[in-house]
Amino acid sequence: MTSAWLAWRTVQRYRARTILALIGVAAIGALLFDMLLLAHGLVDSFADLLSHTGYDVRVLSTDGVSMSRAPIPHAEEFAAAIERLPEVESVARLRIERATATAEDGSDVGVVLIGTTHSGARVAWTIFKGADLPVASPSTKADAAWCPVLVGRTLATQLNVQPGATLPIRAMLSGHQSALPAVNCRVVGIADSLFATADEYDVMTTMDGLREVTGETTTNAADLVLVKARPEAGPAAAVRAIAAVRPDLRVYSNEDVVAQFNQNGFTYFRQISIVLSSITIVFTFLLVATILTVSTNQRLGEIAALRALGIGRPRIASTLLWESVLIVGGGGLLALPLGGVVAMALDRILKQMPGVPDALHFFVFEPRAVVLHLALLSITAIIAAGYPVWLTARLPIASTLRREVVG
Repeated sequence: MTSAWLAWRTVQRYRARTILALIGVAAIGALLFDMLLLAHGLVDSFADLLSHTGYDVRVLSTDGVSMSRAPIPHAEEFAAAIERLPEVESVARLRIERATATAEDGSDVGVVLIGTTHSGARVAWTIFKGADLPVASPSTKADAAWCPVLVGRTLATQLNVQPGATLPIRAMLSGHQSALPAVNCRVVGIADSLFATADEYDVMTTMDGLREVTGETTTNAADLVLVKARPEAGPAAAVRAIAAVRPDLRVYSNEDVVAQFNQNGFTYFRQISIVLSSITIVFTFLLVATILTVSTNQRLGEIAALRALGIGRPRIASTLLWESVLIVGGGGLLALPLGGVVAMALDRILKQMPGVPDALHFFVFEPRAVVLHLALLSITAIIAAGYPVWLTARLPIASTLRREVVG
């Protein structure tokens, strides 16, 4: 009769207590699992978003990795210059302006109008219906595709537009007192942007389309320049080469962006993860230690009888340790699916915060979180069995049996 078998018989014998203990450990363990997912999930999800854009270097006019509203001057010449660098494979310019789109009933909807010089595979949007933006805009306004736009699915549903429909768009330029006239743009496709947020509607167009909407004569400025480095050179070499061309600009690789995000933007969630993980470990320890201690006190006579029959202290201690492992292990396994369900619900709630892209996730499943979760619970189970083991090790056999008989 092994210690594990004795522990299994004990947890079966006290079934109600075992079930309550499993539920308690599962609930606490689910919170621990969610906090471990949060510890790295947001950073990993952000890094995945950046890699899906197809570009690994970003150029801005000011410090920081957020989208700068100070435009990069002479961006067209700058893009042409760095595209000739041997470390660079392709370059794209982005310009962002506030605008309003007019629905069929005449109501206006605020949108974020994004002008870009690039389209095609591995860019920051996914086409669901229709076509992508043309690589080059036509040269005459008579062409129906002079102002081609991609609209998000949510905005397309709200405005009731489909590919081929006409969408009037009016730019809202800062510093202009008079309202600009609306420009009839043609919807070429329905797409979802990777960086679209729940509180904003994105409309994507070409740089020529943006120039038509804003009424400008040129679009020689950009809020962001995206660069794809040649695989043989790598992003680090491209960053150094670009910085040498324009020392006044700030050049970041995707790794730099993720590192700054992890250091600055993620500090709050990391602190929450550490604090709540520590609390859940303490509560798991207290719960299991209390259950084992109460169970041991109720079975002192039984344990004393086993000792009198020749079962040694190590075997009794091993039995109590196995009880702890069965309770914590069973609850920990139940915590994994329960924590996954809770994580999905919490993720949906947190993504409603302003400025959070829909494609960004706060909780991301990863094997290392599962391994760490099981390791922490295993250590907790061993430590929680410490006091009951010490209690039985110093148990006086004769006086305990006498007290059980007299009682």
